[in-house]
Amino acid sequence: MRGLRFSVWNPADTVTTIEMIEPLARRIADLGWHAQLHMMGDQIVAHAALLKRLPCPIIFDHMGRLPPSLGPEHAAFAVIGDLVAAGRAWVKLAGAYLNTRVGAPDYPDAGRIARAFVGLAPERLVWGSDWPHVTEPAGHKPDDATLLDLLDGWSGAEAVRTRILVDNPAELYGFG
Repeated sequence: MRGLRFSVWNPADTVTTIEMIEPLARRIADLGWHAQLHMMGDQIVAHAALLKRLPCPIIFDHMGRLPPSLGPEHAAFAVIGDLVAAGRAWVKLAGAYLNTRVGAPDYPDAGRIARAFVGLAPERLVWGSDWPHVTEPAGHKPDDATLLDLLDGWSGAEAVRTRILVDNPAELYGFG
């Protein structure tokens, strides 16, 4: 185990609450674990002070769930960016199909957000497939190979892609 994941983006079906994040983060900090947060962009902005207080590293899942219409212009991008710049946070490039209005196969609006994070701090990014795509109905699940191929366009260079897929996860998760 390397951390706890808090999926609080939809208050109607969450088993944890935002109020539980800080006390649990205090309990895992001494273990060297991180708090992985699946929150919507507006939640990130609303709870920015809480996020800055967390005593453990943070991973923002699904690229911070920024609204596709605003992308990096949404205030949550700056909140995440400040934590990333301070060395306190990481961003998981995952869930393009969750952060789009345009849709498959290229998810260009999600790609704009991903490229903005790559431009901000490629050394603080990891990639995830989000398999098994539990939010998507059977027969409409995204193709994981296609999702991985998107990283080519987002990263722009093989060295950056290798960093996101190999070097950064090794650092974040403490691989030998």
